[in-house]
Amino acid sequence: MRRLLILVGSITGILLWSEFVHWRSSRRRMGGLQGSGGREAVLVLGYKNRGTRANYINRFRVRAALRSQDCDAQESVLVLCGGSVAGEIAEADLLARYARFELGYTGPILTEPDSRTTWENIQNAIPLIEEFDVIKIVSNSLHAEKARAYVWKLRPDLAQRLVAAKEYRFGEMTFVKPVAALIGLENLRGIESAPETGPRA
Repeated sequence: MRRLLILVGSITGILLWSEFVHWRSSRRRMGGLQGSGGREAVLVLGYKNRGTRANYINRFRVRAALRSQDCDAQESVLVLCGGSVAGEIAEADLLARYARFELGYTGPILTEPDSRTTWENIQNAIPLIEEFDVIKIVSNSLHAEKARAYVWKLRPDLAQRLVAAKEYRFGEMTFVKPVAALIGLENLRGIESAPETGPRA
């Protein structure tokens, strides 16, 4: 019984730690905007996808993007990013198919189907998002923070328009969060010392 209690306590501690790490990342590296409204771009980062249908992670990201849209915005556009990293179909196209045909989304979509890294996601998406007043980035919370850090490096003027998306919810994707937290923290540690240009994961 004691070993069981220790095991349960350890698992609970890990899950609560990962919740905190994701919650904290979901609020970091934002711009200076205080309100909403205007025209917004909701930028979704694709995850490697081997099949011909959006996988579990990509489906979550599209759902999180849709709930992140501001009903008071003058216009809200989904900007879907990702090339064919693990399969034959670009992640951006799989995200768009899921939004359109499985979730019934009828709003505007822009796709960026060529990027293979997070750095390229942001670099290639900049021409698509620079006209918008508000920019939200959706992924898991630590990956979204990493992408926001890249916006700050590439275009500090656009970074001032960054606001929080709604990818974080307590208890959602519970058993994915610890792994994502470990990977994300390691990736974030290298950002400040990384050079300003060049390919990144």
